[in-house]
Amino acid sequence: MLTATRVRVDIDGAELLPETSIALDRGRAVAVRGPNGAGKTTLLRVLAGRMRPSAGEARLFGAALDERDRAVRAHIAALIEPPSLYPDLTLRDHIALIDAAWSGNAAAPAGERPRWAGLGTDALERFGIAALADRFPNELSSGQRQLVSLAVTLARPCSVLLLDEPEQRLDPDRRGIVAETLRAARSAGVAIAFASHDPVLVAQVADGEVHVGGAPGTP
Repeated sequence: MLTATRVRVDIDGAELLPETSIALDRGRAVAVRGPNGAGKTTLLRVLAGRMRPSAGEARLFGAALDERDRAVRAHIAALIEPPSLYPDLTLRDHIALIDAAWSGNAAAPAGERPRWAGLGTDALERFGIAALADRFPNELSSGQRQLVSLAVTLARPCSVLLLDEPEQRLDPDRRGIVAETLRAARSAGVAIAFASHDPVLVAQVADGEVHVGGAPGTP
């Protein structure tokens, strides 16, 4: 579904991502592991089409990857940097806006339609923050903002899900909700790649691992 073959990223003589290959298949989850600074986030940016590799290539359904392509944006949902939240919209407003923005995917030809409809307006409930629906972003704690970031990312339809440390700032119970939600997306046919330092989350969700910039087992 989504592949990166021998991709490498160098900027101004600095290596941001050593040569790495990864293949994401329908209904499978791959954990991206490696030490801090190894290039895990850079690899996810390449997979999302947000960064062009210095060498190698990334392809979605066999076609060149570019996030400016509407089809790429329709199929790939990514939480790599914290999403921009509108200060004067409540969380309920954010989810409604996302649901309305992506609702047109249902009318797309079958071959162009994302494989998973996403959580839609149930996203806040799924992550246990429905009680916060009428709050504004500035009224949230750090952990609550992370849950909102996950909710707005998984609310929309997608075929591929890319996540950078989805467990950060969450307690064990909330991490369990993340694991359960990712397994549900995987069961619906979504291809998932997620960078994580949490061995429990990796064990609960991943079918395999790709190591970046270090030997397997490097934290």
